[in-house]
Amino acid sequence: MNMYAVPSPGIPGCPPGLEYLTQFQVDQLLIKQKVELVELIGFESNNKYEVRNVMGQNVYYAVEENDCLSRQCCGPLRPFTIHILDNFGQEVITITRPLKCMSCFFPCCLQELEVQAPPGNTVGYLIQQWHPFSPKFIVANEHNEPVLKIHGPFCGWSCLPDVDFEILTMDEVSKIGKISKQWTGLLREAFTDADNFGIQFPMDLDVRMKAVMIGACFLIQDFMFFET
Repeated sequence: MNMYAVPSPGIPGCPPGLEYLTQFQVDQLLIKQKVELVELIGFESNNKYEVRNVMGQNVYYAVEENDCLSRQCCGPLRPFTIHILDNFGQEVITITRPLKCMSCFFPCCLQELEVQAPPGNTVGYLIQQWHPFSPKFIVANEHNEPVLKIHGPFCGWSCLPDVDFEILTMDEVSKIGKISKQWTGLLREAFTDADNFGIQFPMDLDVRMKAVMIGACFLIQDFMFFET
């Protein structure tokens, strides 16, 4: 944490703690998962992350919260709450995922998550759409009204080192950003589930939707397709 940083003054209409995301030069973030040594022996621990800007500076920290039984028995299907903290240790975003299925054979019980910013104030949702082959999601606002779409590669996988999920307008005409898994090297890919993920979005995207995109990155790239 930066002990000498000065908290940003409040911005009208911006949830407290998200002021950094309103800056016009912020159009991408890198989420870097910390390597947990106990996972080398097969023990699943709570994931921890650093959220960085393009200059490599930490802007947020994130930690997963759930119980040990869920982590060991449910694996990447487990329900979770992710707490995102700013550089002053204040929780600014809460991401909640209930226990759901990931199989295309159960279209009535697909993945979803809720994003709150600050905690207790819902700003949006991510809702999986059923499709037999390709992962598809709806990004909705606090009223559950669709705002954007996210489409992934066939079966959520790619033969390329970097795997991209495209962020699209509702009419699917324009690609406005992407969520990417980035290659972390052979040893880390083979022996841990620690990964790097990137988000790119328009600079003028509503700050609440930027918070939902951060939640989408955790669910889609880390837990649904690459946790194992």
